[in-house]
Formats: sequence, structure tokens, C-alpha cells
Amino acid sequence: MAPIIFAKVILNGQPINVFNYGSMKRDFTYIDDIIEGVYRCCYKPVYVDKEFNYLKPNQSTSFAPYRIFNIGKSDPIELLRFIEILENELGVKAIKNFMPMQPGDVESTSAKMNLLENWVNFKPSTSIEIGVHKFAKCYLNYYKN
Repeated sequence: MAPIIFAKVILNGQPINVFNYGSMKRDFTYIDDIIEGVYRCCYKPVYVDKEFNYLKPNQSTSFAPYRIFNIGKSDPIELLRFIEILENELGVKAIKNFMPMQPGDVESTSAKMNLLENWVNFKPSTSIEIGVHKFAKCYLNYYKN
């Protein structure tokens, strides 16, 4: 969501709110990598975790034949670096409104990919530079900017 929100605001010449004064890291993942991970999971046979413990459950399994995975790049980058890459791809400098940390937010996010890697032998690999380039090209084409 951040790329779409930021692109729209930047291209409209409006300021973007940069929380925690830019001292944030996020684990941006390109959509094609998410799709590939989900696609591979769709073709993996399901089974019940016969060792599932109701009293000490593993959050990624259950008594039902389903799994829960966090799909992400596992390579958090600084929010200001992301904004810089997006500015370069859009050809417009962002007006940054630096703000304190929002209540309930976290300074850094990062996906743990070991469960998905072990399940379907896949880990997202699209770099932030390539992902933002493809996003910006698509965004500008769609909105005809």
C-alpha cells in the first residue's frame, strides 16, 4: 500500500508523512514474488499436522490441513531509502513531513521465510530497485502521468 499512497501524494505535490522522523525500516516485497509464493503453495499437497498440540499450538499449523506463511523479502530497508528510489523512478522529489512515531507502530518489519522456503523451496528475490522501477512504470502508465 505504501508505494501507491506515496506515489499518488508525491505526484500531486502534496507532503508525505514520514513517521519516526524517517527512522523506520520496512520489508518491501514485490507483488510477483508474493504471487509466486502463493502459487507454489497451491500445488503443494496438504496434510494434517498429527503432532498438533492444542495446549501449545504452532501458529503456522493446526489440526486442519492448512498452513500460514509470512511471505516477504526478508531484507528490510530504511523508509527514506525507499522514498529516494521512488522519487528517482517518478522523476519528482517528495515533500517530506517528518513526524514522531505513531502509537502502535514498530520501527522495523521483516518476514521470516524459513517455513515457506522449507515448504515450497521459494524465497522472494526481486530487489527493491527493480520492484519500485516496475511499480512506477505500471503506476505512471495506468494513471497516464
